[in-house]
Amino acid sequence: MNTPPTRNIRMTVAYDGSNYVGWQSQPNGPSIQAAIEKGIEKLVGHHCPVLAAGRTDSGVHALGQVISFQTASTIPVGNWPSALQSCLPYDIVIREAREVPADFHATFSAKRKRYRYVIQNWPWPLPFLRQYVYYLRRELDAEAMHDAAQVLVGKHDFRCFETDWPNKATSVRTVLEVTVRRTAGWPMFAPQAMALPPPDGQLPFITLEIVADGFLYNMVRTITGTLINVGRGKWTRSDIQRILESQIRSAAGSTAPACGLYMVQVDYEGD
Repeated sequence: MNTPPTRNIRMTVAYDGSNYVGWQSQPNGPSIQAAIEKGIEKLVGHHCPVLAAGRTDSGVHALGQVISFQTASTIPVGNWPSALQSCLPYDIVIREAREVPADFHATFSAKRKRYRYVIQNWPWPLPFLRQYVYYLRRELDAEAMHDAAQVLVGKHDFRCFETDWPNKATSVRTVLEVTVRRTAGWPMFAPQAMALPPPDGQLPFITLEIVADGFLYNMVRTITGTLINVGRGKWTRSDIQRILESQIRSAAGSTAPACGLYMVQVDYEGD
């Protein structure tokens, strides 16, 4: 009997991270990785280690996580999303599948990643968004936050925004884009979704969007916590420059809660 050739399958995955200890399999609770690997094994009859573009933390969500795994299964690639979906919990969704060359690696082949952090800056919290936004009642100056965030664009040592440095061989990363803006609706798929009437003309959501060639542990959440201090009038753009140059974690702001963070998109060569 001829053994089917090994195939490399790439998938785009969305998930609600509220009920998981994060992406990576851990002994202290359910993980996204374990759920997907269990689903694949149920489908094809053998274990397939799954690689991911980024190891999101407990409570962090994803719209565009990218995974890859190798299998000898002959399931047509177009059938993989619906077939695997039937073996997964409701809060993990396969958006797309494609067959890729053998040297594709979901982690190491990634060129750019986009993360989004969502703050509800509003007089009262929406109870059904409590696991999906960071609620802050005190009004923030989003324009000042955006201006200060431009200090971060470019190639820098970002160790001041990294929890428990060092976690990587280097803490140097290149931020390609960072924006902070107000929106009328919950900014996931459509700006008008869940739109709220702004009090005194103030739009209720603040979104931080950041694109880089890579991120450090808790980097986006710490940048968010630091920029919140700018929005409160405690710090200015020059303080962000000072913090970045200090390379000291204690100089930066607190780590914002995981619930407001989303992995939005991962780009690869040829995408």
